[in-house]
Amino acid sequence: MTTAPPETAPVVLDRREGPYGEVVLRRHGDLLQIIANGTFLMDTSDGRSERLLVDAALAEIDPARAEKPGVLIGGLGVGFSLAHAAANPAWGRITVVEREPAIIDWHLTGPLRPLSAEAVADPRTEIVEADLVRHLHTTPDTYDALCLDIDNGPDWTVTEDNASLYSPAGLATCAARLNPGGVLAVWSAQPSANFEGTLRNAGFRRVRTEEIPVVRGVPDVVHVAVRAA
Repeated sequence: MTTAPPETAPVVLDRREGPYGEVVLRRHGDLLQIIANGTFLMDTSDGRSERLLVDAALAEIDPARAEKPGVLIGGLGVGFSLAHAAANPAWGRITVVEREPAIIDWHLTGPLRPLSAEAVADPRTEIVEADLVRHLHTTPDTYDALCLDIDNGPDWTVTEDNASLYSPAGLATCAARLNPGGVLAVWSAQPSANFEGTLRNAGFRRVRTEEIPVVRGVPDVVHVAVRAA
């Protein structure tokens, strides 16, 4: 009788105290994982829903309004969304807002660099070190798409301050950063009927939720909504 080999324990590659608490990059077998304040954020296991985040936004943009649409990606994470956007010549300007300097460093010079080096070097790409909520309030720039992946979803935020982003006031700020007909796409680890209602009440149109099945549990989803033209 043979027995399965014991599961490899996670190995911490870097641990830092950032402006919003502790962030950890660790390797678990073949996977790289990001942990924030003890909460699992993401890993390199799949990336389908992160790519869907970008594709769903692009699919809703009217090419007659934006021949080379500009996109803001909220959250660099393991780089799936950025890499997918940069691989598509349809996108114009690609701005990534990431508040954790450690995560940016892991992409520029650390273990996550192989996943994003080509995208980071793309002349369309700009990485901004900033809190997304604050950035949306202060930047004068507007975009054709906001692709937001900074929490485990509208109902499960990484920090309490992020909850304001999914409120009526936060969605009004998102709408102000979108060009007419622009698209808001929000990643979530589970569907949120309440958030769909909040989007509609905030004046967004064509509100829908796309699901990505996962091995266990409820599917990952992307909430998609369009600012009125």
